[in-house]
Amino acid sequence: MIDHNLIAEQNQILHTEKLGVFANFFSELKIGGLLNKSGISKTKGAAPLAVFTIIFNLAFTGKNLFQGIVKNRNVRIGKDAVYAFLNSPKYNWRRFSLLLSGKIYILIRNLLDDPSEEVLIFDDSPYDRSRSKKVELLSRVFDHTANKYLKGFRMLTLGWSDGNSFLGLDFALLSSAKKSNRYNEITKHLDKRTCGYQRRKDAMTKSTELMEPMLKRAIGMGVRAKYLLMDSWFSAPSIIAKLRRHIHIICMLKDHPHWLYQYKGKKLRLRDLYAGLKKKKGQDRIKADVMVRLPDGNEARIIFVVSDKKRGWLAILSTDTELPAEEIVRLYGKRWDIEVFFKMCKQHLKLVKEIQLRDFDGLIGHTSMVVARYNILTWFQRQRADQRSFGDLFRFCNEEMENINFIDALKRIIQLAMAAILSAKAASEKLVQAMMEAVMGAAIIYFGLSGSRSALLSKS
Repeated sequence: MIDHNLIAEQNQILHTEKLGVFANFFSELKIGGLLNKSGISKTKGAAPLAVFTIIFNLAFTGKNLFQGIVKNRNVRIGKDAVYAFLNSPKYNWRRFSLLLSGKIYILIRNLLDDPSEEVLIFDDSPYDRSRSKKVELLSRVFDHTANKYLKGFRMLTLGWSDGNSFLGLDFALLSSAKKSNRYNEITKHLDKRTCGYQRRKDAMTKSTELMEPMLKRAIGMGVRAKYLLMDSWFSAPSIIAKLRRHIHIICMLKDHPHWLYQYKGKKLRLRDLYAGLKKKKGQDRIKADVMVRLPDGNEARIIFVVSDKKRGWLAILSTDTELPAEEIVRLYGKRWDIEVFFKMCKQHLKLVKEIQLRDFDGLIGHTSMVVARYNILTWFQRQRADQRSFGDLFRFCNEEMENINFIDALKRIIQLAMAAILSAKAASEKLVQAMMEAVMGAAIIYFGLSGSRSALLSKS
């Protein structure tokens, strides 16, 4: 026999755990349906959407897993259900990320006036677990920014941008392809058909071999960007040749001794090519512009721009030889969006510090959750034409989470007072409603929730 009280209690838990400012977005984006399509099903009696919502909300409450779930008596879902949800090797988190980002992408694309501004961006960032010892596939990886090795992973990410909004489409947490660099190996016995096994296989693969499949998945989901932007770490001629079959490439070049470009019948490394070109005089930031032939036989255009580095120049390559030099430089500037993405995920959305997991499936599940937070914030920001930074937007959501309970309590008190006044016939209903709206409006403005005013009043 079905316990209707238990069902009602479960529904109430799910409702109360939804973050007020995001509740409508969860419904609009059909998060529950996307989880189901990704094979993310019921875990230990808890509905997947309920567990997803609780974990999603942690970053906006300023609490980690222990504070927000284990010690929180208001949450009826235990830590075992959360760990089981994140650590399942059968859950297809990559599919979920692609479905969610694809849905948000279509919504944003419908708002674009100029689709030519769309670009894809490849980059990686260190996922630091320096204090860990027993994390599955933990390895010694090189941090390009700090120019040193650390313990952890590299997060290879493919994102989309139109210059105003950024979406994380796909990612891979990379260990090391060299066994000698890995501190730990695979600790689970897995069916080779599971998503967990494929993710581990990807983790031990060179990043250059994962880029083309990731790009093809993005194009397959309907992204119509014309250019792919990359930093100099991914600008090897072999990578350019592989990726340009699917999309035009704009990338910064590295002066590598083995990366040669054919010009006037000679194969030259980058610095020798620059030395032999006639430079533009004056204050022009573009010092030289040249057509070259790459090792695969295809032509490309290289733009040399002024830099404050010791050598005094930087080089940007474009496989679209018809694109003006200034436009190449402008489009490449959009690559900065992915740097902001990494910073926000680590600084505000708790990419590494929220849950200290050892299971590789758990790392994938939690990272997918963080990317989902960023993408939903992107749509939240875009829909409201919010010009504030993501840091301000994060703090706004955090403040709303803290203050919403007070607003709800105040609303209920005024509703009771309104009912008492009406029952006593001390004032007309129209007057009482006007009084209530005035009080609620003042309270909402005081607590910085003006954007939620109409929603609160409509529920009153």
